[in-house]
Amino acid sequence: YVAGHSLGEYSALCAAGALTVADAARLLRTRGEAMQKAVPVGVGAMAALLGLDLAAAREVADEAAKEGNGGEVCQAANDNDPAQVVISGHKAAVERAAALAKERGAKRAMLLPVSAPFHCALMAPAAEVMAEALERTPIDAPAVPLVANVTAESVADPATIRRLLVEQVTGAVRWRECVLYMKERGVDTLVEAGAGRVLSGLARRIDRDLACRAINTPADVESFLGSI
Repeated sequence: YVAGHSLGEYSALCAAGALTVADAARLLRTRGEAMQKAVPVGVGAMAALLGLDLAAAREVADEAAKEGNGGEVCQAANDNDPAQVVISGHKAAVERAAALAKERGAKRAMLLPVSAPFHCALMAPAAEVMAEALERTPIDAPAVPLVANVTAESVADPATIRRLLVEQVTGAVRWRECVLYMKERGVDTLVEAGAGRVLSGLARRIDRDLACRAINTPADVESFLGSI
């Protein structure tokens, strides 16, 4: 399988041959610009809740949204591991949710230094832009299935991949479930390609039986290929 967290889903599709690097680069530029334009600076926010599971995070997010003046958005955006959930939405609602999370036992609840409230309903204008951009972009069947962010299930049909990439703009990244989906189907080793070891750390907190290998440099690639 291949899988990628948020923007990394495009990298995963490149690795599996479903997208060319050039097409992925064009799509990601469009995605980034559309997300920036979707919500004025300062209107939205995201916060990481540490020490709460997904159900508890959703509860405080829903409560915070209802406490506003009406029409405010606050929802779970990233289910990263059993005790780390990121929420996203209107800044005032996210701030209320962070305060509620601390009252409900969160170890930490901190606003993130992001430029927009990603993976929530406020990104709907960006989803429309991406639907048009993806319709114009060829997508091939991947060499191995993609475990999609928004469904936490494998997919190989190009039309379905295209639809799920659009849904991903406003939908939650179900990373914890993605990792468990692969583990339940016999995956015992995850190879993280990119800068750093963030996803490896999340995977170990999701299931300690998983082996993780981070590949950050050409030397790492050479070492890894020599070990298989």
